[in-house]
Amino acid sequence: MKKAITVGVGLLAVTGLLAGCSGATAEPGSPITLTFQSLAWQETTIAATETIVADWNAANPNVQVNITQGSWDNVQDQLVTQFQGGTAPDIIHYESAAIAGFAEQGYLADLSPYLGEDLKRGITDDIWKTVTASDGSIVGLPTLLQSYVVFANADAFAAAGVELPTGDELSWDDLAAVSSELTVDGGYGLGWGLKSPTATVMNMGLGFDGTYFATADGVSTISVGDAELEVPERIHAMAYDDKSIEPVSLTLSGTDALPGFFGGDYAMFFGGNFYSQQMTESAPEGFNWVVLPPLAGSAGTAQAANPQTLSVAAESDHIEEAAAFLEFFAGAENLSALGQGDWLVPTSADGRAALLSATGGDGGWTEILKSGETLAMAPFQSAVGYVQWKDQIATPALQQYFANAITTEELRAQLQDGFAGIG
Repeated sequence: MKKAITVGVGLLAVTGLLAGCSGATAEPGSPITLTFQSLAWQETTIAATETIVADWNAANPNVQVNITQGSWDNVQDQLVTQFQGGTAPDIIHYESAAIAGFAEQGYLADLSPYLGEDLKRGITDDIWKTVTASDGSIVGLPTLLQSYVVFANADAFAAAGVELPTGDELSWDDLAAVSSELTVDGGYGLGWGLKSPTATVMNMGLGFDGTYFATADGVSTISVGDAELEVPERIHAMAYDDKSIEPVSLTLSGTDALPGFFGGDYAMFFGGNFYSQQMTESAPEGFNWVVLPPLAGSAGTAQAANPQTLSVAAESDHIEEAAAFLEFFAGAENLSALGQGDWLVPTSADGRAALLSATGGDGGWTEILKSGETLAMAPFQSAVGYVQWKDQIATPALQQYFANAITTEELRAQLQDGFAGIG
């Protein structure tokens, strides 16, 4: 769920380190004060977070929450320092894939005794699995989700005489066919920023039952079979057989590839659903963009879930009070406001319903919310050594493959054999 963010890192690091579990120093009889290290970074989401905290503080004079601003850019190193120094905030904003290590080291409190049954039922078991430690404890409250979607220039479809796909899902075969139809007059059907390709490939691979990893007794193994290669092979075929993917876009980040979509270089753009905000704010006047139905493989529209999370430090003196704030934070209207601010999908069914009601489904929200219904825990999220493998092995191998520099079998070998060298 991390995005490219630039904030005043030096000041944030000092502020976070000084904050600590402030509730521990409260004077007898005085209100409890909880420190909430938030990673909200967009103005709209910061405002929504501040409103939620203000509403809580007004309703709970004996348990006050103070926000300290953190940054996605340095939060990992900051939390390591804070946990080791005993200065962690009471409430920690992060993401599920990143908190597992802290949980295994005992730094995060088990929230399961404190969360209500209605809240637990409102979020799917697959999403809860992303924040459940190996001992069964719940170490984070999942709040917002990212999915990958296909954006389309509706006017480019009309000009090419191609009908916009509708329905509950869009198959990969249909995506390839439509992309080919739209590759006319020097333009391409699809632009796809794949400078950092691993997350996309791994997430979308679940739609073909591509699992890559299995973990048992703390040991992870990898298997790169036909299912795991479906997504990279399909992207490669569209780029080099059909020639319907704009080749330069494959070397760009999603943000850098977006202007080509606005400029008419390609009629479709694949990216995280949060790009909807840039569509809304930065698209040329009159640019008629829509979101297509969720992309589906042979196993459906499944994608990996890596929700933003709120956790409570195990060293906090006020775990129960902090957990009560988390439950308040996860109210339907609160998640709706946060989701609209970040253009992300609320984890709870009530939150999604509130967001749909608030937006009327406009701005692609109907399709975006639909894409978030089948997000699930992916095996790679709990694989020991995954992050190192992703950075050192998978990303360069996939970059070579999408540059047409290695074969499918060479890709398979690099992905599979490279994991053996991680340690």
